[in-house]
Amino acid sequence: MKKNNLAKKIGKAVLSQLPKIILLLIILVGVIVVMNYKAPAEHEEAIAPYAYTGEQEQTVIENDELKLVMDNATTEFSIEVKDSGKVWYSNPKDAASDPIALTDEKALLQSPLVMSYSITQGLETTYNSFGYSAQNGIYEIVPGDNEIRVNYSMGTVSKEFTIPPVATKKAFKKLLKKMDKKDADLVKQYYKKYDINKLSKKDNKDELIANYPIIEESVIYVLRQKTKDATKQQMEELFAAAGYTYDDYIEDKALDMSSTSSDNPIFNASIIYKLDGKDLVVEIPYEDLAYDKETPIYTITPLPYFGAGGPEDEGFIMVPEGGGATISFNNGKTAQSSYYANVYGWDKCLKRDAVVHDTRAYYGVYGVSEGEDSFICILEDGRSYAAVQADVAGKNNSYNYVNAIYSVNQREKYDVGDIANSDIYEYIPELPNETLRQRYSFIGSGSYVDMAKDYGSYLQNEYSGYLDMLDEESTPVAIEIVGAIDKIKQIVGIPVSRPLKLTSFDEAADIVTQLSDSGVTNMDVKLTGWCNGGVKQKLLKSIKPIGALGGKSDLKSFISTAESKGATVYLNGITQYAYDSNIFDGFFSFRDAAKLISKERAQLHEYSHITYAERENSNNTYYLLHTELADSLVSNLAKTADKYAAGASFQDLGMDLSSDFYRKNTYSRQAVLNLQTERLKSIADAGTPIMVNMGNDYAVPYASMITDMDLRGSEYTILDECIPFFQLAVHGRTNYTGKAINICGNEENEVLYSAEYGAGLNFTFMEETSFATQKTLYTDYYGATFDAWKDKMLEIYTRYNNELGHTFNQEMVDHKNLSADVSRTEYADGTAVYVNYGYSEFVTEDGVKVPARDYMVTR
Repeated sequence: MKKNNLAKKIGKAVLSQLPKIILLLIILVGVIVVMNYKAPAEHEEAIAPYAYTGEQEQTVIENDELKLVMDNATTEFSIEVKDSGKVWYSNPKDAASDPIALTDEKALLQSPLVMSYSITQGLETTYNSFGYSAQNGIYEIVPGDNEIRVNYSMGTVSKEFTIPPVATKKAFKKLLKKMDKKDADLVKQYYKKYDINKLSKKDNKDELIANYPIIEESVIYVLRQKTKDATKQQMEELFAAAGYTYDDYIEDKALDMSSTSSDNPIFNASIIYKLDGKDLVVEIPYEDLAYDKETPIYTITPLPYFGAGGPEDEGFIMVPEGGGATISFNNGKTAQSSYYANVYGWDKCLKRDAVVHDTRAYYGVYGVSEGEDSFICILEDGRSYAAVQADVAGKNNSYNYVNAIYSVNQREKYDVGDIANSDIYEYIPELPNETLRQRYSFIGSGSYVDMAKDYGSYLQNEYSGYLDMLDEESTPVAIEIVGAIDKIKQIVGIPVSRPLKLTSFDEAADIVTQLSDSGVTNMDVKLTGWCNGGVKQKLLKSIKPIGALGGKSDLKSFISTAESKGATVYLNGITQYAYDSNIFDGFFSFRDAAKLISKERAQLHEYSHITYAERENSNNTYYLLHTELADSLVSNLAKTADKYAAGASFQDLGMDLSSDFYRKNTYSRQAVLNLQTERLKSIADAGTPIMVNMGNDYAVPYASMITDMDLRGSEYTILDECIPFFQLAVHGRTNYTGKAINICGNEENEVLYSAEYGAGLNFTFMEETSFATQKTLYTDYYGATFDAWKDKMLEIYTRYNNELGHTFNQEMVDHKNLSADVSRTEYADGTAVYVNYGYSEFVTEDGVKVPARDYMVTR
């Protein structure tokens, strides 16, 4: 009985502890599994280098317009424009004998393709196709129907052939059996057999074991050292036919310890040249880029010296700075920094430590003029990754050049100062399935006006139906009316951000009415700060007008009043960023923010004007939104605009462009560009008027009005002239303005810029006085009080419209800089606009007197 009771007690004790025992066993099993787990080995596919056969001296393709002749020994080429007879060269003809260039620089000058790779520490190394591919013979030329593909392998390697350097007897015999007897006999002649048990007196056993350790296990066959490349090439074909692969070659190469293998990386890249009518199209497919993940390709530059001007040549380079700018060949500015500008500015999803100056171009075009001929290079696919760079002769070489450099593997820097002495970089895990494409259009004229017109024709063909001539009969005027800003107020002793009214909807209607009654026509009215908290709107998931400005009926009444005065109202919205938004506004940063490469949230900061570094402690931090959320906000704004019978104004879309490394839904910068383009197109096709800032080239065709276009750009010292290249291409087909004249800081210059560049006028107004913006972050509106500026605005507008209003439905047909301070712009009907930025009167050769700091119109 006692035994039974004892057994029951033990049983109960065991049962009571059973959950703990089971948990302990699970943990124990888990520990054992973790300790014995081996991650599956990643199979790195070997990068097989290309090999040049050297069968022909040249490869030629041509059509009715162009003839391209490639030197197969270097892959350099010339292209003849048949109409004019002009021949352009991919590389300077006398590069090898350049008296200024050093050896490495000469190799760069002779390279149709240049790339750089980087490592974890961020160190960047440049490879060029001449020194690292052509001279090594590790490339191949593949002619096609009206195209040539050049496959480059670049690296510090000797020319390799996919044949066994060493092979075991079993493997070697297996390959020979798959060959004809004649071919097998040929191959055997160039291999020496070694059997460790049957060595000759001349064989050094210890040396053989050191060089070929496999000899202790098997009889081996070793390729004879004096075998010529031509024979290796012949055998490569025989081995390939027998099923021998590059991976087999890598395995056999590992058996050969007689020569030390190089740790230097090797890269594969292909460049395709296509003749497309009168144009040369150059493509670099991402799918053909091969590299080791430890040494990713960082940048690629196709045709870096195409059309480069020599020390005796006369011509200029056109770069997309502002509306456009030129750099004269051999201008002697060798002490100045090179020209560099990111297309569409900085990608906000890439971190940077400091900002000294934000370089940006809102269109991807550059060009070269030489004598009576020129070309423009239009960056097509992949232009969002590009930066345009240019320099003059006399620095590192004797040539003036311009090109586009593409950022391939974007990267992000980590500060690991606590555990390492250097920075650590992380790169994007894989490339998108995209292609870099740029188009060279050849022009039988050396004039930048004709170059711009050629670009205009391209845009009209590319966006057929969206850049038709306008029927404007007066100056387009953009009027921004500021509704409300946010200001900190004390509520029960607690500081709270609340909207501060600057202009109510009724007051906005009154402003438009006063301007209309004073003779201002063709107004596009941007209503800023009208909803969701003010100028820095909260997330536009739910869009609600600010009650302090009036009700929905007041907003509708304002829009109706403006329409009756012939004005179009655009409701302005922020769609790519989250300012001062939280979970109660529908914003959850962990879910809704875009992600950096590190998968951290894309939290953005302002930069100090003193230290240029991030102001991390600033209250003005904000987030870049996840691409799909941003796209939905664009739709929300457009639908709301339709609801109120207004247009949609996008504060950031069409100006800022950023990628998104969100883990589940990654968007490359080019993918975001394509998405935004389709969204803008769909909104325009639905009949909703669109207003954008800056006007990146992909947004221009769909916009009814572009404000704050960068007309002049940054006047870098290396530049020689500012020109309205982009405006020559689009004037009369879309309306655009420069900065708001009354708050830009230099109203006189802005009016002169507008006159030279054929821009409309832009003003920003509010009903309240500038005192209302004190102790806020909106002192930019210091000059925006309508009553204070009304008379001055009407004076500027009346003269401008009377003299230039008739030109906005015409093409700009000519432009010339008459001096460093005076320009002349001409329109289709013969109207000429002279602009004098100088401080003294200028008299033209025709006797036209242009007053100082003024413009003069002749008809």
